[in-house]
Amino acid sequence: MRINVEDTLFCLVDVQERLFPHVINNEQIEKNLLTLVKGLKVLEVPFIVNEQYKKGIGETIPSLKELVQEDPHFEKTTFSCCKNEPTMDAIKNAGKKYVIVAGIETHVCVLQTCIDLLDAGLTPVLVTDCVTSRKQSDTDMAIQRLIQAGVVPTTYESILFELTLNAKNPVFKTISSLVK
Repeated sequence: MRINVEDTLFCLVDVQERLFPHVINNEQIEKNLLTLVKGLKVLEVPFIVNEQYKKGIGETIPSLKELVQEDPHFEKTTFSCCKNEPTMDAIKNAGKKYVIVAGIETHVCVLQTCIDLLDAGLTPVLVTDCVTSRKQSDTDMAIQRLIQAGVVPTTYESILFELTLNAKNPVFKTISSLVK
């Protein structure tokens, strides 16, 4: 199964100011997420940004917020983005087959979002080096469970090159320079 750029949507899950400092490998995850987001922007993949209970957890972290400020944002109290009706309506209205998913926490909001995307007949593509939790064991178990459930695992570099498709693509040099 090849993931095509024209069939793809990106769902950013809860990368928020008050939670992000407490997740493991947060500096590396932030770097990976920035590369992923910049690459997906170059590839013109549409975005949906989700924020869990902003009053308590805050806004999307500043480095990402500036990159996604023009994209649709949805505040939620449900763990799954899909259980928030406006978010799910936006996902359905996008008319895409694949939903690239990245964010935090892997074992709660990311996991439940991916499971619900599967239930909705979509194919979640989990960017495994762009998800994390407060404990490594929670991240590891969630990724394992999601793969067993049918979610497609990938890394940010792999998905960016898969969507680029060809070294003759006009964005190839930009993507290549982002991942170096």
